[in-house]
Amino acid sequence: MDNSVQNTIKQSIIRRGRGKFVFLQDFSVYGSRDAVKKAFQRLANENFILRIANGIYYYPQIDKVLGLGVIKPSLDDVAQAIAKRDRVKIIPSGTYALNMLGLSTQVATNAVYYTNGTARRIHIGDGKGILFIHTNDNKMLSFKSRLMMLIVSAMREIGEHGFTEEYKSQIKPFVENVSKTDFEHDITLAPVWVRNILLTL
Repeated sequence: MDNSVQNTIKQSIIRRGRGKFVFLQDFSVYGSRDAVKKAFQRLANENFILRIANGIYYYPQIDKVLGLGVIKPSLDDVAQAIAKRDRVKIIPSGTYALNMLGLSTQVATNAVYYTNGTARRIHIGDGKGILFIHTNDNKMLSFKSRLMMLIVSAMREIGEHGFTEEYKSQIKPFVENVSKTDFEHDITLAPVWVRNILLTL
């Protein structure tokens, strides 16, 4: 393989900075598909980048303060990167939103998102994956605040009759961290029962 292709790709990744996702398709200008693919494979074998999924790689952050070494991205980090690349909107499913807010003790092996993009499943490895489910519900995808989006999604999953006083006390600190402007916009997107509860917190 032409090492110049690998070296050019490596330098390009370095310029982007650590903590960034890189996609195979973005480097087609540096050589044939086969040459680019082999370059990425070799860079991954050298542990310069991490292979996340088919065609998706990550230039990892390195924790030198605590000595933790390579910091791997979360499933949500991967999902957000894919959504940004594809220029689509995503929202975590209720179950995954509960997990992200710490309201569920279940460890999520699969991250499920609703999207206005293509429905598909991304295999991450070790039995983990990301599932994108297509939806035409534009209201669901119109939140300004990501935190507010998680709150509403989690509450919808719990359900009106299951939303206890304990849940209210757990949700309240999150609501208080949503800006007034975003709250006033996003509250109109929530179901009536969710809206009524949030307005009393």
